Amino acid sequence: MADIPVNERIVVPDAAVETKAVRASGPGGQNVNKLATKIQMRVDLDRIPGLQGEDLFRVRTFLKSRLDAEGRLLVMSQETRDQSRNRDDCARKVAELIRAALFRPKVRRRTRPTHASKERRIEAKRHQADRLKNRKVDD
Repeated sequence: MADIPVNERIVVPDAAVETKAVRASGPGGQNVNKLATKIQMRVDLDRIPGLQGEDLFRVRTFLKSRLDAEGRLLVMSQETRDQSRNRDDCARKVAELIRAALFRPKVRRRTRPTHASKERRIEAKRHQADRLKNRKVDD
């Protein structure tokens, strides 16, 4: 198998990936009983060059539910009845997961309401109060 490119800076080397073919579940007729088409791919995150420090911590935190007991990323695919296509699907999933884990959302900066929005809010409250006042019956 070849290396898995994640982005321009990070590439998962073949040495960090362990691939295992197992029997798939679900439909497939007799084929499912005799061929191992499901792929289990385990990626050792510590062996990925360019993934250190804060990035590695970020990936481990983001993917903590997908890590096995040794801390390796576990990805599976049994979409097709073809082992090589399932292997390619696993590689695509690994790249997408690591890319998603490395994404840093924009930091939201607190803003204050504008003077005009405050005025609109007060005016709407005044309008609602007048509307309710007109509903009351004079005794």
